[in-house]
Amino acid sequence: MRLRNIPRAESVLGAHDKVIQDAAACRGNWRQVFAVSQPIHIEIGMGKGQFLLALARKNPGISYVGIERYSSVLLRAAERYEAEEEKPQNLRFICMDASKIEEVFAQGEVDRIYLNFSDPWPKKRHAGRRLTSAGFWQKYDRILAVEGTVEFKTDNRELFEFSLEQARETGWKLRACTWDLHGDAEMNRGNVMTEYEEKFSALGHPIHKLIAERTDKGNGRPA
Repeated sequence: MRLRNIPRAESVLGAHDKVIQDAAACRGNWRQVFAVSQPIHIEIGMGKGQFLLALARKNPGISYVGIERYSSVLLRAAERYEAEEEKPQNLRFICMDASKIEEVFAQGEVDRIYLNFSDPWPKKRHAGRRLTSAGFWQKYDRILAVEGTVEFKTDNRELFEFSLEQARETGWKLRACTWDLHGDAEMNRGNVMTEYEEKFSALGHPIHKLIAERTDKGNGRPA
């Protein structure tokens, strides 16, 4: 789907106090950015922000960073934030490509990574761009804390199968996995839905979810 460019997006995001302008300068200092020492959770490909805003409201003891590649999409998340009656202060936004994640977060700085309904990049030649390809699993391994986890949701069966394979091949351990999240009472407990999740569920699509944790076999982290 072609994204509609919104000319004012750059200027609005550039002036927004919750949008980090120089994210690389925050590397290794995110707890200072939030002025509080508490766990840091990030969502890569946050879209219009429904999921992360809900989490930020629900969990004030966690600091959240939403990453979105497209400024026109992030603009919608920023507008949604501004529409909040009580704006959560434990939330920041970054407009950037996920491939540069290690330039923004230091080793062991992140406690949890959320990947929700990521672009499937269906052509084989684009497999390396998928956020659950081996190269990205290795990046996540390096920025996550020792007990850090990755949570991934999608309705795309082929992408989910690929993601499971890539996680295992790069030394990750599956803590939990389901092919039908909404039919799994245990894994669905406390689930926060995204915009896409609501849409695809209404169409009858089963939602797949995995939770992966680092192991000593992780390829990215030095021994």
